[in-house]
Amino acid sequence: MKRSELDHIVVACAELNDGVDWVEQNLGARPSPGGQHVAMGTHNALLKLGARSYLEVIAIDPDGGQPSRPRWFALDEPEMQALLAAGPRLITWAVRSESLANACARVPDLGEIMSMGRGEFRWKITVPETGSLAWGGVLPTAIQWMAADDGSVHHPCDVLDDSGCELLRLQLSHPAAVLGTSGIMGMFRELKIMGPVDLAPGPKKLAATIRTPAGEVVLS
Repeated sequence: MKRSELDHIVVACAELNDGVDWVEQNLGARPSPGGQHVAMGTHNALLKLGARSYLEVIAIDPDGGQPSRPRWFALDEPEMQALLAAGPRLITWAVRSESLANACARVPDLGEIMSMGRGEFRWKITVPETGSLAWGGVLPTAIQWMAADDGSVHHPCDVLDDSGCELLRLQLSHPAAVLGTSGIMGMFRELKIMGPVDLAPGPKKLAATIRTPAGEVVLS
């Protein structure tokens, strides 16, 4: 299996504008409007964090319909909604893969593959059947950017403005992250993740260190 690369980090919020404001307050840069995910009843905003990495702010779209399945990123779960009522937070991340079928065969916990599209962007993404976060969000979502109608593969970083911010490292911890070939450590090895990502044993945590014009900031 070819290596996977860190694609983006995901900040969830109860109201999209609140999440956009929170990112701007912390990083000094305001995410740009993204769009709607009709199949999931969500909408987002995006902030570039490097040549091929970005931050996604996502929330339930009050103008969107009720999806036929649970929303992704556990957004329908009462526990997640209670957490987000207290404020936006970093909930998970995504790796870019050249073959989701291969990734899911090696790491079934990624979930099922869904085909999505918005504007010029086409992608396939893994979503657990229940809409939950795999391993509490420590195991990444996997995404494969696909060719659009014009035959080109478009990535959000192709159109996002330089924010002046850069993702330096993503630190992850999970109680089950013990050395060995099984469990979540084994899954990380199967995905062959490239990028500034570190997984260690400990209480579940996600923390992204981002360089901003005003200095380094940690989002969690």
